[in-house]
Amino acid sequence: MQRLLLIDDDPDLTAMMGEYLSQEGFAVDAVHDGPEGVRGALNGGYALVVLDAMLPRLHGQEVLRRIRARSRIPVLMLTARGDDADRISGLELGADDYVPKPCTPRELTARVRSILRRTRPDAPELQPQQVLRAGALVMWPEQRRAQWAQRELLLTPTEFNLLEVLASEAGHIVSKDQLSRRALGRPAGRFDRSIDVHLCAVRQKLGAQPDGQPRIRAIRGMGYQLLRELH
Repeated sequence: MQRLLLIDDDPDLTAMMGEYLSQEGFAVDAVHDGPEGVRGALNGGYALVVLDAMLPRLHGQEVLRRIRARSRIPVLMLTARGDDADRISGLELGADDYVPKPCTPRELTARVRSILRRTRPDAPELQPQQVLRAGALVMWPEQRRAQWAQRELLLTPTEFNLLEVLASEAGHIVSKDQLSRRALGRPAGRFDRSIDVHLCAVRQKLGAQPDGQPRIRAIRGMGYQLLRELH
């Protein structure tokens, strides 16, 4: 049974969500402020954290920052509906996905399952090779490991999945919808900037080419391309 941690200051909401998730086969714990959330996420052995953006004592973004400083545990952010600033900031800090509040327990559970499926080494969506190479990039999907020029790449689960899809199609343009379906487990929303934010972080971790151009190209209106020859 996979264990989840809910970090939200609304006891009624966490009780409702926790009951629903428990019925779906998860073990669920809940804490109601930021410092408790950080301690639980780092020390509790959880499979995934559901984190509210608005928390007492410590804002959700700071909670996420402290978690990401020490762990790559999957994090699903809860953000106010229509609050693009919180949403984008959370993704930039390393959140794997977000759900706007208010959300239904069914929607939350679906997003949780999607993240857990794509962060398992045996996730059926990609059926990765044992070793995936694209120039100086080497990825071990079963171990969730990646190296660039023999240097370990520290990627969040979502960053890893996006880079894995692009590496498997190196030299080819992959549309945002394909990336979303294969890496995020859902179709791309019309105004969803999740992939753009995650790939911006991946670009920074790969570094630029000698001419200063990014190693992952964004082709307007078409998608993204990982250059075939990486140096």
